[in-house]
Amino acid sequence: MNECITKLLAATLVAGSSVCAAAQSPADARYQAWPTYDGDDLEMTVGADGTRFRLWSPEAEAARVYLYNTDRNTAPYDTLEMARAEQGTWRASVAEPLYGKFYTFSIKHDGRWLSETPGVWAKAVGTNGERAAIIDMSLTDPEGWGDDRGPQVDNLTDVVLYEMHHRDYSMHPSSGIVHKGKFLALTEPGTHNSYGQTTGIDHLKELGVTHVHILPSYDYNSVDEANLPANQYNWGYDPQNYNAPEGSYSTDPADPSVRIREMKEMIKALHDAGIGVVMDVVYNHTAQNDDSNFSLTAPGYYYRHRADGSYSDASGCGNETASDHKQMGDFIVNSVKYWADEYHIDGFRFDLMAIHDTETMNRVAAELHKINPSIFVYGEGWTAGDSPLAPERRALKENVSKMDGIAVFSDDIRDAVKGHYSRADERGFATGKPGSEETVKIGIVASTAHPQVDYSKGNNSKFAYATSPEMIINYVSCHDDLMLTDKLAHSMPGSTEADRQRAARLAQTIVFTSQGTPFMFAGEEIFRDKQGVHNSYKSPDSINAINWDLKHANADQYDYYRELIKLRKSHPAFRMTTADDIARNIVFDKTEVPNLISYSIKNNANGDEWSEIKLVFNGADEAREVNVPKGNWIVIARDGKIKADGLDMARGGRMTVEPTSALILAKKK
Repeated sequence: MNECITKLLAATLVAGSSVCAAAQSPADARYQAWPTYDGDDLEMTVGADGTRFRLWSPEAEAARVYLYNTDRNTAPYDTLEMARAEQGTWRASVAEPLYGKFYTFSIKHDGRWLSETPGVWAKAVGTNGERAAIIDMSLTDPEGWGDDRGPQVDNLTDVVLYEMHHRDYSMHPSSGIVHKGKFLALTEPGTHNSYGQTTGIDHLKELGVTHVHILPSYDYNSVDEANLPANQYNWGYDPQNYNAPEGSYSTDPADPSVRIREMKEMIKALHDAGIGVVMDVVYNHTAQNDDSNFSLTAPGYYYRHRADGSYSDASGCGNETASDHKQMGDFIVNSVKYWADEYHIDGFRFDLMAIHDTETMNRVAAELHKINPSIFVYGEGWTAGDSPLAPERRALKENVSKMDGIAVFSDDIRDAVKGHYSRADERGFATGKPGSEETVKIGIVASTAHPQVDYSKGNNSKFAYATSPEMIINYVSCHDDLMLTDKLAHSMPGSTEADRQRAARLAQTIVFTSQGTPFMFAGEEIFRDKQGVHNSYKSPDSINAINWDLKHANADQYDYYRELIKLRKSHPAFRMTTADDIARNIVFDKTEVPNLISYSIKNNANGDEWSEIKLVFNGADEAREVNVPKGNWIVIARDGKIKADGLDMARGGRMTVEPTSALILAKKK
């Protein structure tokens, strides 16, 4: 989801629900009959023997290439008339390599020349992405790039995801980072806050996350790269050039090589630190409609339409792309392959993934795994509105079992633990609201079938839609909507900050000990907030920037998160990989009181050294008592404190679980 979406709709459009797919428009039926091109030379190729251009535009009446000496504000020094070629393409070439030059395309359509465009496949661009650039990509590789590798991932459940935005992470004066708001911010070791505590890339290593999920880093539309001192901010969910990095995150947006090299330097620094990089991709819509690069290249083709010919809008942003049109589906697949190959990206998060069809998403995963078996793909298993694409073909969370190697976010655990995302005042399990216990259990078992989980009582989902825990991303907070700190402030009026921090600890303990893959939002480990702004996509840095001095003020909170991550990474029982293992090894206890969940992970699950792990979650504002079998139990978490190696020992029997807290016990035999 992003800033465009009204969010008046439900979080998901369920396959088979009362929401029906709109009929395919006559235009869409016609577009699917267009010839398509599957060669690898679209846009521009350059070498010692010359520079060649190829544009796919089947209905163009004529096409041109304009050549420029600069990235903006100059007239072309030459114009190349393109010749019609095979499979709906147009070609032009010059005999010499045009390194250092810029270019645009223009087509004649319905008797008029359309505005210039860098094309849909521009891999290097100048200021504001208006003109494509001709550069030697090999010169953008940092030292050691040939040997650069991300972390090996055998199972997605081993991953710990940390969602961040370039500016949020580094802009605050307390970050101690020199290259604030830039790719290079994450290349700086040894940065500290005002109290000498680590920030930047060292903080990530210290916290223990395995991968950073960085909000869109491709070239987007909303920030004027020619006026960066204006302190502009945007999340970046307004795509412009899908295959070139965003210039505002570079130190020189006018130099096409700089943004590429600096992004690669960031990725290499993270890889050298043992941290993978997930790229947030937004292929489901474009920032513009008729003036987008898609529309200026092949008008109408790349989008879905209503019966009257207008743009369909399942994105809530004015349009939706048509992954079921072959050239668009191929574009998505080839684009992620390019990022994985050229930039060594380790994973992809798909915005509003259900706008895409399951067939395309399966192709995405299959092709990426050929490049790197450790690459993983996940996304939002919902749309923001209806679509002509039939529900059974959409990459909905309910259809995740139709996709191999794809995971979806669990809105089940999100809404059950903290309260519904769209109702700021609503509480959830972790903040004292009864009635969500069964939905929390759905999250605990990663939406897989379990003999003790009654899906008919689920708040969001009514059936076990995942056939493997590797299909589920668990979270309670992200960049969208109220982040957890602000949600707790809204839903717990009259509470103290200490109360809200306890609730945050309980919420995240549920997430990080559940089966599936945990995901957290940057800065929540130090209890950062966004001053109650739920949609901060263009709010200033004063709202979005993380104040790193909170790491000192909320040191206990930070230590809890760090130990929680260490606990998960140390014990494979929290990281099972099959639904059968979950059903066999997780046993829920019968509880008769609201806001209490008690269960055990047994049988040295997934090869764990602990024979049994007892987890009790108390979301009530009063203490509860539970019966624990007698034995030599290691106390891992109790009364808002946690230590992965153990706080102390307990003998079991009748034990007290303090309000708004987790009790975690473990034994080896």
